[in-house]
Amino acid sequence: MDLKLLHTFVTAAELENFHQTAERLYLAQPTVTAHIRQLEQILGFHLFDRVGKRVRLTAAGRRFLPHAQRVLAAYDQAVNDMTAWWQGYDTRLQLVTSPLVATSVLPGLLKRFTQEHPRVEVMITTEVSPAVGPVIASGAAHVGLARSPSVHPDTSSTVLYTDPVLLVASPANAAGAHWVDLLGRHLLLTGNHPMYWDALLMAVAERQPHLRTLAVDRVDITKRLLEEGLGVSFLPQSSVVRELAEGRLVTVPVDMELPLSATYLILPHPRELPEAARLFVDLLLQSFPDGVGPGLPQ
Repeated sequence: MDLKLLHTFVTAAELENFHQTAERLYLAQPTVTAHIRQLEQILGFHLFDRVGKRVRLTAAGRRFLPHAQRVLAAYDQAVNDMTAWWQGYDTRLQLVTSPLVATSVLPGLLKRFTQEHPRVEVMITTEVSPAVGPVIASGAAHVGLARSPSVHPDTSSTVLYTDPVLLVASPANAAGAHWVDLLGRHLLLTGNHPMYWDALLMAVAERQPHLRTLAVDRVDITKRLLEEGLGVSFLPQSSVVRELAEGRLVTVPVDMELPLSATYLILPHPRELPEAARLFVDLLLQSFPDGVGPGLPQ
C-alpha cells in the first residue's frame, strides 16, 4: 500500500476538509480526492461521508484510522533510526531511572559517558522505583537505576551506592532549634522515598509524639516545599547536595541513628547486555568503587 495514500487519509481525518488537506500537503484538491478513492478501492470500504463542505469518517473510516496511524508512526520511527545511524550513532543505550536518580547523580554520569563515547545515542525514561524492574525485564531499557530493588524474577538488583539520610530544613526554620523541638513545631514531609519511612517514623515518634506529617511522594516536590519553609524532612544526602551547597537548605543535627539510603543498579537476567550498556555499567562501577554516594562539599 502506498504510504502517501495513508498520509492523505490521516490528514483528511484530522481536518475533515479535503481543501484544507490539499493545502497542508501541498497537493491539488483533485489529487486528495483521488488518493481517498484509491484507498477505498483497495480496502473495499467507503471511508468518508460528505456533510456540506466538510467530510466525516464513516464507521469503517473510524475503525481504519488507528491502523493507518500506526503504520505511519512505524515508518517514521524506522526513518529516524536510520537517520541517527547515518549521522554516526552506531549504538544505543536505553536507561530507565527513578526521578530522584535522574535529577541527582545521573547528569554528571551522562556528561562523562557522552564525552567518552560520542557515538552512543542515549535515551532516558523515568519511572517510579517499583516500575523500573518490569521495564528492564520487558527489554524496553538496558540499564535501570532505582531507589528500591526489583522483585521481577527476570532482573538482578545490586546496591550501587548508599548515602546517609539527613534531616534538612530551610535556614529560617532550622535556626536555633533542637531537632525534636523542630519536629514539634513544623510539618514533617514524609513518603518521598520507597524504603525507609515506615521504620524511621516509628523511631522519630518515640522522641517526638506530637508529629504532624504531610505525605509527598516525590523528592523534587519535597525539596521545593522545604525551600518555601513548609516543614522539614529526612532526605538522602545525594538528593540535596546542590541545595546544601547553595544554602537553600541546611542540615539539622540529630542525636539518633538514621538509616542509609541505597541506590540500586537493575539489570536483565540472564539476558546479555549490548556493548553500550556494558560500557555504561563499567562507568557506574568505576564512579562508586566503595559503594558510597556523592559527598557534601567541603
